[in-house]
Amino acid sequence: MRVDTKVQNDGKMQFEAALDWAGFGPYSYVLTTLAGFINIAYMCVCYATTIIIPASACELGTTTSQQGYIASGPRFGEITGAIIGGYLGDKFGRRRVLLFALISSAVLNGIASISVNWVMLLIVQSLASFCSAGQYSLAMTILCESVPMCKRNVLVLWVLSILCLSQGIMAVIAIPIIPLPFSFYLPGLGIYWNSWRTLLLVYSTPSLLAAVLLFFMQESPKYVFAKGHEEESIDIIKTIHRWNNWKPAEDFQIKSLTLDAIDEPTSIKDQIVPLFKAPLLKYTVIMTTLYLLQLITAFGVWLPTIVNQFMQIVETGVGTNTSLCSIISDSVQVPVDPDVAPCALNVSSLLLVMSMSALRSFLNILLSLVVNRVGYRNMAICFTVVCGVSGIMVNLIPNAYASVVFFMIFMTGALVTGMYVAITVALFPTHLRALAVALTSTGGSIGMLASVPILNRLLEVNCSAGFYAFSSIFLSSAFIAAFLPDDSRSLKKKLEQI
Repeated sequence: MRVDTKVQNDGKMQFEAALDWAGFGPYSYVLTTLAGFINIAYMCVCYATTIIIPASACELGTTTSQQGYIASGPRFGEITGAIIGGYLGDKFGRRRVLLFALISSAVLNGIASISVNWVMLLIVQSLASFCSAGQYSLAMTILCESVPMCKRNVLVLWVLSILCLSQGIMAVIAIPIIPLPFSFYLPGLGIYWNSWRTLLLVYSTPSLLAAVLLFFMQESPKYVFAKGHEEESIDIIKTIHRWNNWKPAEDFQIKSLTLDAIDEPTSIKDQIVPLFKAPLLKYTVIMTTLYLLQLITAFGVWLPTIVNQFMQIVETGVGTNTSLCSIISDSVQVPVDPDVAPCALNVSSLLLVMSMSALRSFLNILLSLVVNRVGYRNMAICFTVVCGVSGIMVNLIPNAYASVVFFMIFMTGALVTGMYVAITVALFPTHLRALAVALTSTGGSIGMLASVPILNRLLEVNCSAGFYAFSSIFLSSAFIAAFLPDDSRSLKKKLEQI
């Protein structure tokens, strides 16, 4: 039965109906774009070291193990920062915490650009990642709580498409800056200001621009209403209605909102404990497990090496009748040439990274066209099956080109991360949502942190076993996801009520 979205005689309206009446227009488009831009800012801060490490090796004199510390430090910052950011977002508001996270991470990232040694770079970059870790979940949450329900699934995938493209955007930014030969000595710090420091400073720009844009946006009306500020929530919805429809606020006659009863937490215990008690415990365990089994990101550590070796095969035509593991083994066994400068970045590799990012982004856009019919759970199950099987097939075909194609399909499995976020947002109540997204997604960070050294060792001693094991683990997540409720059915029911 369809619920009437008109204002009742007493001026009451269901909250979701009010959002639906507010419509989807310029404000919603700007908020969606901003959510995507915040994700770009998040990537530019948290993953800046992936490009900075080789470029800074000469000046900082870092060894291979020290470079490993610099790369892993921000991951620790992500793990701790995501949970705290989610809690603060539920406690003090999505917009307020996002503003602090964007500005503080940009400032710290800028300070990192004047690092006098690798230890300072490690510490400051880890702190910057700590501050920015909650941006992803908070941006997704404020978006989902500010747009009509019928648009949420598609918008989450569109924002995820921008996130997938962000690694390529980072490569595009780095290509013209890193090769620049300038070097200015700063006697006060005893360092040389050069291209990699400039790039690190430039990577702070998206955070500052996003903060300026967010300053002019509204807080999540659902969060404000959940906090008991009904009049303020109505004013926010009226503002969204005015910008979306270009009509005066007076045309939006609504005096009060109705929503399911909300048990507002009064302490940290009240906010965390419900996630580990029935009925939410089941979903907390399932979603955290799904993130833990999402081990595809660990292969990203080896992506530049694989790309370099594959480009050599394309250029020389030698070794095309071999599997991807043979390519990786060749790259691992080649001794390092001490005469080759360790600070040069392969521009061709960056271009290929950009192309792969664009491919994943395009694929995500295609998925957004069918998500409302299929549902996130069913799409995640299908995606993990296809990508998991592709990972197993990588080394079953003795052809470099076919092997790399299956590897690329396998790597697109990272797109399930956005699907998991959308599922989490739908499963948990408003006052616990940001923390739930942050807590469950932290499982993915922990999984990546633990799996990288294991995978690196397997690729050295038994590459095929590494692919078979990690692909099978990822494939098994399809079985676990089947225990989640079918959101395609619930979505249709809710859409009929709006």
